[in-house]
Amino acid sequence: MGERLRQVTTAERRARLALRHRLAPGARAATPEEVAGSLVALHGTDPATVYLAVGARLVDAAGTVPGLGRALYEERSLVRMHGMRHTVFVFPTELAAVVHASTGLTVAARARAGLIKDMTTGSDGRLTPEWLAEVETATLAALARRGQATVNELVHDEPRLREQFAYGAGGKYQHTVSSRLMRVLGVEGRVVRGRPLGSWTSTQFRWAVAPPHPELPPAGAQSELLRQWLTVCGPATEADLKWWTGWKVTEVRKALAAIGAQAVSLDDGGTGYVTDGVTDGVTDGVTDGDAEPFTEPVEPWAALLPGLDPTAMGWQDRDWYLAPALRPALFDRSGNVGPTVWWNGRVIGGWAQRPDGEIVWRLLETEGVGSEAHTAIEAEAARLSAWVAGTRITPRFRTPLERGLTSG
Repeated sequence: MGERLRQVTTAERRARLALRHRLAPGARAATPEEVAGSLVALHGTDPATVYLAVGARLVDAAGTVPGLGRALYEERSLVRMHGMRHTVFVFPTELAAVVHASTGLTVAARARAGLIKDMTTGSDGRLTPEWLAEVETATLAALARRGQATVNELVHDEPRLREQFAYGAGGKYQHTVSSRLMRVLGVEGRVVRGRPLGSWTSTQFRWAVAPPHPELPPAGAQSELLRQWLTVCGPATEADLKWWTGWKVTEVRKALAAIGAQAVSLDDGGTGYVTDGVTDGVTDGVTDGDAEPFTEPVEPWAALLPGLDPTAMGWQDRDWYLAPALRPALFDRSGNVGPTVWWNGRVIGGWAQRPDGEIVWRLLETEGVGSEAHTAIEAEAARLSAWVAGTRITPRFRTPLERGLTSG
């Protein structure tokens, strides 16, 4: 018989989450860079998500907007770029090369091939790969001259970006070269999203030339990305890892073997994987690894996390922190999570902002939720309201509970 695996209980997983995701008050970070470094990746599809996710984890949430603006657009210690599953994330800049080599190369190849096929077919051969190469070179040169630019500004410099081609069954849609090309360049890691047009919640933005980074071997980059993510989110199953990375299961298994990940037993009877030695994101000290029981004390905590928060979206199997009965109210039809209310490592409800700016919340699960939880949740709602300072927040992906709370 094989050696019996150590069991990691749900209570232990929730304790890890509280500290490593910087959600317990004593584990909060001083800067946006510390938050991003602890979580590996912040969902960036909805611009407001990045700010709300960081603000929930900062000691001084009042510095969220200026701090992230500094990190993203002045010091560029953080970068918004395409990553896993062709999704936009915010990463520590030093991780850009790892993300690009581990997940971006394959996605980028598909994206470019798709653009060329659609463009040549949809223009009856008028727009060719050679033509696209000329436009691409001119566009990147114009962007380098400007530093940051909107698509409209780039179109002024390179008018051929206005060209359109038919797309879809029967050519019923028209795509503009500019929109498709900038997306491909983003996936290839050659351009990144720059300052938004308007406030920090704006979905319109400028483009900038991507910071240079070394070219890494894909297998080594996959091992490093998986090691960093398991440090933050372990234990995780193969299914969790395959879903989060977008890799093939064979790639997941190779990376697990490369980092010497150890198997553990989970409360639901499944098998998870943990790293053997980790750097703790709170104390910056090397621990003995997650193969040993996690015994650090965790104070009671509450959190109001935004839609698409990296904690709520961190695993494919979410039953250990989010009861299946709550999902219809908290997710949209595409599987995007909305704003959530947390108590001691589990989702117990959701929150929203009404048109007048008021932060409101509702519990969907009340078992084990007493006056201490209510007081802590009210304090988090007040903290959020104070730093948001009246800015209207509407999640990009609306969910039933969020819509209901918003309308009153």
